[in-house]
Amino acid sequence: MPTTLVSTAELAAHPQWRIFDCRHDLANPALGEQQYREAHIPGALFAHLDRDLSAPKTGRNGRHPLPDPDDFVKWVGRSSLAPTDQVVCYDAANGAMAARLWWMLRWIGHDQVAVLDGGIAKWRNEGRPVTTDVARFAPLNYPVKLRSELAVDVGTVERSLDKSLLLDARAPARYRGEQEPIDPVAGRIKGAQNRFNMENVSPDGTFKPSSILKKDFQSVLEGRSPAEVIHYCGSGVAACHNLLAMEIAGLTGGKLYAGSWSEWSSDPRRAKAP
Repeated sequence: MPTTLVSTAELAAHPQWRIFDCRHDLANPALGEQQYREAHIPGALFAHLDRDLSAPKTGRNGRHPLPDPDDFVKWVGRSSLAPTDQVVCYDAANGAMAARLWWMLRWIGHDQVAVLDGGIAKWRNEGRPVTTDVARFAPLNYPVKLRSELAVDVGTVERSLDKSLLLDARAPARYRGEQEPIDPVAGRIKGAQNRFNMENVSPDGTFKPSSILKKDFQSVLEGRSPAEVIHYCGSGVAACHNLLAMEIAGLTGGKLYAGSWSEWSSDPRRAKAP
């Protein structure tokens, strides 16, 4: 069963697979759901980043804090997902938003989940069908098997600054602190390295070959184990894209710091780099 990427042809050949539309615009959070209502891949349900894949914000826990696992599992159950289902997540094109749901389902023990390579843009460019119909499914109880080792909290990051490799998925200018269009404070976590998540994909929004991704990430790891990597970004979304890319490359074991820079920088006492 696919656990990283599926092609548009593979998805078209398996109409029984469960599909989730994860389109989201950080500058316009209502846009993704609007686009879903206008046209989506048949059978897809919508997963809203703010409402379904994040906990409420407190001003100290980041822009997209992880929900309580029990709350997320309730949403999964309302979506009628069964442990045996193959899931495919997609977004507008490059998988940066879809990777969040990909990671979260693995977090609760659902490994049969993949991202649609090229997203709905590739699907539509190939002339494949879309619909406005919303599929209806009967709720189920999902038996969670939480893999808590996949995530770390802010305290763990603080204790790991000299031990782990922090990998920042934001654009280089944000990583360097030269600009910050979203969060109130510019900068990065002290000691972090940069791997802009958009370097994982080609101009058409599909992922680069696994061999290239492996070479790229190994140059950042510099001999360290993938299990030593803690991934972060602005709010724990783009970081999942890097986790997916490393999984495609066969470099498994990385962890997500979901609070990311938006949580870290909310406390001025934490170590920051300019």
